[in-house]
Parts: sequence; structure tokens; C-alpha cells
Amino acid sequence: MPLFLIRRLATFALTLWVASAVVFAVMELLPGNAAQVMLGDTATPEAIAALERKFGLDRPPLERYVTWVGGLLGGQTQTSFAYDVPVADLIAERLQVSVPLALLAMALTVVVALALGLYAASHHNRAGDVGVMTLSQLGLAVPNFWLAILLILVFAVQLQWVSAGGFPGWLEDEGGGLWAGLSALLLPAVALAAVQAAILARVTRSALLDVMREDYVRTARAKGLTARQALWRHALRNAMIPVVTIMGLQFANLITGTIVVENVFVLPGLGRLVFQAIANRDIVVVRDVVMVLAAVVVVVNFVVDVAVALIDPRLRLQPQR
Repeated sequence: MPLFLIRRLATFALTLWVASAVVFAVMELLPGNAAQVMLGDTATPEAIAALERKFGLDRPPLERYVTWVGGLLGGQTQTSFAYDVPVADLIAERLQVSVPLALLAMALTVVVALALGLYAASHHNRAGDVGVMTLSQLGLAVPNFWLAILLILVFAVQLQWVSAGGFPGWLEDEGGGLWAGLSALLLPAVALAAVQAAILARVTRSALLDVMREDYVRTARAKGLTARQALWRHALRNAMIPVVTIMGLQFANLITGTIVVENVFVLPGLGRLVFQAIANRDIVVVRDVVMVLAAVVVVVNFVVDVAVALIDPRLRLQPQR
């Protein structure tokens, strides 16, 4: 197990380094001048040059890359061009919305998908199985932004159970609170979870059906276990290996792919921050947010690898090639 973790950590560090180089290079290739965008078309060359010196845009790219990476490793970020505050403060503020939203959407995804997948597998080729597959196909076909608009029309405009958008905050003295915050995130979480639950339900069903055809499951059935007992006692754990892998990828996708839904519900999350930073040509914010998202994906994949290895010891004991 220690060797397995060392290999995974080395891969983790290498992936982050490559991601940082790619992100910095892409930001450098983007057209336009951040100082020009901030000052407007009427700005003089002297004013643009002064602003470039203020933000270090006049330095060589390699020097700026080393400074940027060194700051990230030291826990320090540069100042946003548009907001004039450290990018770390902006990211920390927006994570208070994006992370709970992703966790709530992931919780809905897991509960719904595992229940539907288990039900479909235990009722294979029967009406329940066909119904779950039809429902999951519908979930895959519906775009999450369209579902978000539909949810707003039904539950916010018609029924008026929740607000149509915005986020009140988590503190009661600021007009929010735990219940108010969760209420504001519920509809966006449902819109995000619909597609992910449909995918995970189909994966769960397929994995369970594959495992149920294995020899050891048939042996358990021959010894007198019912199909349901064999499913819960023997098949479920082995079937969880692909399911956990997909769950990890989905959680990373929920963190990184909320731009459209956050804009539909006017949520001040990371997705909306990136959208605004791109519009303002605030490359410092875009660069740091993309690196945070890349780090989230890498960390989630690392956790998934460890979780899968704990479920199936063969994966960490087999020789690495």
C-alpha cells in the first residue's frame, strides 16, 4: 500500500505541474490586452504601460510563470485586475457556494442512482427495469440548463416555493442562514444531478448484472441464497468498483462544470466568477481558478484510486508496469 500511494502522489504532482504549464501558456496566447480592457479604448499608451508595470505584465513570460507557481506553492496569489483583491479571497468566497452545491448535487445523484440501479438490476427484464432505463434515457437527453429554467418556472414562478435565483448567504445576521442557503441551492442541485443520476444508475445496473453472472454468485445461489441475498451479500461490493470510479469523475465534473447552471440561477460561485473574469479579461483570476479546478479533479481522482484499492486489494497488490 505505501508504494501504491507513493506512485499515485508522484502522478498527482506531475499532473499538476503539466496543468500549470498548459494553463499559463493558454492564458498567454489569448488575444487582447488586460490593461487596455480595464482602461478602455481612450487610454493613452503611457497609462497602459503604467498599469502593465503595476500588475507585472511587462515582465518576461518565464519570470511571470515562476513567480506565479512559486506564489501558489507558498499559499499566496496575485491581485485581481478587476476586483483589486487577492485572487485567493475571491476563490474562497465563491467556494462557499460551489462546493456545497456540488456536494448537494452529488448526494442527490448517489441516493437516486444507487436506488434506481439496484432496483433495475434486481428486476432485470421486467417492467421496473424497463421503466428505470427509460427514465435514465430521458435524464440523459434533457440539457441541465433547460431543466434549470423549467424548475424555475414551476417551483419559483408558479408555486413560489423558492426564489428564482441569487444566494442569501450562510449567516443569519446577513439575511441568510443554513436553511435559506440550502433552499437556494436545491433547484440548481436538482438540475445538475439529473444527468449525473441517469448515468450512474445505468452504470450501477450494468455493473451489478455483470457481477451477478460470475461463478461465485451462481455458487451462492446454488447453496440456497435468493437472488436478492446474493446481490446484497456478494455482488454489491465488487460491482461498486466501476461505480465509485464514475462517482469520483462525476463529483469533479460537478465542481468544474457549473458555469451555465450558476449563471441561470445567478449564483456567486466559481463558474460565475470565471465567466465574469473572462469578460473582464482578468487573466489572473481565470488562471488561478482553472488551476484550482484542475487540482480538484486530480485530488478527486487520487481519492477514487485509493477508495477503489481499498475495495479491491488486488489493484494495489498487483505489479505496476
